Amino acid sequence: MANQIDRSFAALTDPTRRAVIERLVKGPASVSELANPHDMALPTFMRHLKVLEDCGLIRSVKKGRVRTCHIESAPLLQVQGWLEWQRRVWEQRLDQQAANDM
Repeated sequence: MANQIDRSFAALTDPTRRAVIERLVKGPASVSELANPHDMALPTFMRHLKVLEDCGLIRSVKKGRVRTCHIESAPLLQVQGWLEWQRRVWEQRLDQQAANDM
């Protein structure tokens, strides 16, 4: 699980890849639709999709000449769970510090 979270965080460090994830949360989209808002060559954009697919955050299906991307929720739920755990840990630490300061 830790390895998946590491890979997901590494993939999400890039703003283009985060934008792709944000778009795919709304529903599946073709590669051309995903690439359209980004000012880069298609081969460069495809490398971003490959990173997301290799770490399991998205999957793609090709029908004819159209490749459609879909979000994979399980890795994102793992990241969400880890972040929630960290939030609780830090809230507890801050509460303890505040109590000690009184």
